[in-house]
Amino acid sequence: MSERAAPFHCPYCGDEDLRPHESGHGAWECASCNRAFQLKFLGLLTRGLTRNNVDGEGI
Repeated sequence: MSERAAPFHCPYCGDEDLRPHESGHGAWECASCNRAFQLKFLGLLTRGLTRNNVDGEGI
């Protein structure tokens, strides 16, 4: 997949009226609350997935 996914909701007000912001890649603006924000992928966590199997029940 070469295209990036767009956010569905504003992280501040939850509205869906988002548009790309002029400041560059990963920047979005919300027309509802008049805020601009940027999304950035930081990387994968090294600890991986852990199972919390306290009761002895499997998934």
